Amino acid sequence: MTTSIFFKMFNRWILGVALTSAVAHAVNLADVCTSEYVKGVLPTDILTGVTFDTSATIVSTTYNYSSSSSDSFPASTFDYCGVQITYSHDGIDGDQVLLMCWLPRPDRFENRYLSTGGGGMAINSGNSSLPGGLMYGAVSCATDGGFGSFSNDADSAVLLANGTLNYEALYMFGYKAHHEMSVIGKKFTRNFFNMTDSTKLYAYYQACSEGGREGWSQIQRYDDWDGAVVAAPAFRYAFQQVAHLWSGLVEQTLDYYPPPCELEKIMNLTIAACDPLDGRTDGVVSRTDLCGLQYDLSQTIGEPYYCAESSSGFKRQLGESTTPAQSGNVTALGVAVAKAIVSGMKDSEGRQVYLSYQPATAFEDADTTYNSTTNSWEGSVSGIGADWVDRFVKLLDSTNLSLDNVTYDTLKDWVYEGWEMYNDVLQTTWPDLSTYHNAGGKVLHIHGESDPSVPTASSVRYWESVRSVMYSNLSYTQGAAALNEWYRLYLTPGGGHCGPSTQQPNGPWPQTQLEVLINWVENNSTPTTLNATVLSGSNEGQRWDLCAWPLRPLWSDNGSSFDCIFDQESINTWQWNLTAWNMPVY
Repeated sequence: MTTSIFFKMFNRWILGVALTSAVAHAVNLADVCTSEYVKGVLPTDILTGVTFDTSATIVSTTYNYSSSSSDSFPASTFDYCGVQITYSHDGIDGDQVLLMCWLPRPDRFENRYLSTGGGGMAINSGNSSLPGGLMYGAVSCATDGGFGSFSNDADSAVLLANGTLNYEALYMFGYKAHHEMSVIGKKFTRNFFNMTDSTKLYAYYQACSEGGREGWSQIQRYDDWDGAVVAAPAFRYAFQQVAHLWSGLVEQTLDYYPPPCELEKIMNLTIAACDPLDGRTDGVVSRTDLCGLQYDLSQTIGEPYYCAESSSGFKRQLGESTTPAQSGNVTALGVAVAKAIVSGMKDSEGRQVYLSYQPATAFEDADTTYNSTTNSWEGSVSGIGADWVDRFVKLLDSTNLSLDNVTYDTLKDWVYEGWEMYNDVLQTTWPDLSTYHNAGGKVLHIHGESDPSVPTASSVRYWESVRSVMYSNLSYTQGAAALNEWYRLYLTPGGGHCGPSTQQPNGPWPQTQLEVLINWVENNSTPTTLNATVLSGSNEGQRWDLCAWPLRPLWSDNGSSFDCIFDQESINTWQWNLTAWNMPVY
């Protein structure tokens, strides 16, 4: 052995001893939250074809950080070490991926790691989701996906030029980035806290919407996590994104653009009529299935509506109204628009292309805009729907999609194109979860029952797909029971997209969802019902129990007695028969 090699090995051994000692005797973050220490514990040999740029590592210490309460976790205060890790994929010019990790101080570390996700077209939520892990003693990480920064969305990187996909960015967004983050993040956590190989590190995930899809992209492929909270997942991408265009096309096809106040009145009357169907009148529609079975939107025709003028502060100073006062009576055409939206996307022959939102849900995709020149209401195009069709289907760096000359069949064609193009990467509905399940993984799947962005029935359809594929040899109730042992779906009464809805403020939300998952994974405490709390409104602080699908909530004795019941007729309302397709739609 040469002298130089000997001294290199000796110095590496000395560094290792020093790092181990630092963690073992740390009394505050200052002992370990240093650039030298972090660089020494980076897992630089963990993934083949990945190279770390240790010189770009950023380390900072934050004390007494106060995290505000959110829909996904309560408020907390903690110290943390913030680390930014930089790596690249060998052979790709200009490639750079950033990881942002917050690590609790050593005496607060509970042998836990948490991956977080994004929303919309973003693969992360900045640092807003990271506190959700720190309060439970977990290292929390987020990835920029290699898109240039934590503020860049995937759609800004998915095209190299018109007609040319950036496949690396596409697959990083689809599933690669999160897998790499989990592998790197878990090993980095072990190294940072000097965990022995025999010590269990519990790995978790928590995110909603696009982040929910990202979570499923991992559950369907890997066994990186012990448990995952996936809320309102925007999976079945080709269907989900085009469906955002359905409401606007309905208005165009029926040649009626209702004032927003008219659709709001239809929604409010539906909430009022369907509220007591669950056995309790509290301003919350807990049984949208019964609402669909028992309430006809035509009953709103002729009812008066009024909404006051509204405007932005800047335009108000100029005397220009953004939205004028609206008044009138609900029209038959307005109800026809609402009914067509709720009935879901169809082709020109009336065959069902995709499912839709539940009754008592806001008609957000149907928002019209006021033209002060013509004094009339006009249609608008959903931004995320336009973004999907232009960039991902047509491969054009544009979001100027017009619905001119677009028909119901056009939407169906766009769905099919996207389905074929991205079935392996963005559709994210693979129903065989054997790899994850066999490793002991648990899933909490949460969806607001009045979600106006990702239809609640989308989550029900996927749960049912997993049940029918993985437990095809069992009866319905037997298969549901077997699936609920490790994968539970909870529909949140009155819930909107990733949180409570403003239209039903007395509805609950499971704010401590990660804590429940941790108890399930680590203490085998199965959440028969899921704890939820009213986070605002007149009933703030009220506690609810959420029923695990396929059971549905029902109150009796004037709302004093609660039960989760099996109601086959109600379950049937969630089973959409997508007759427009010859292929199974999981």
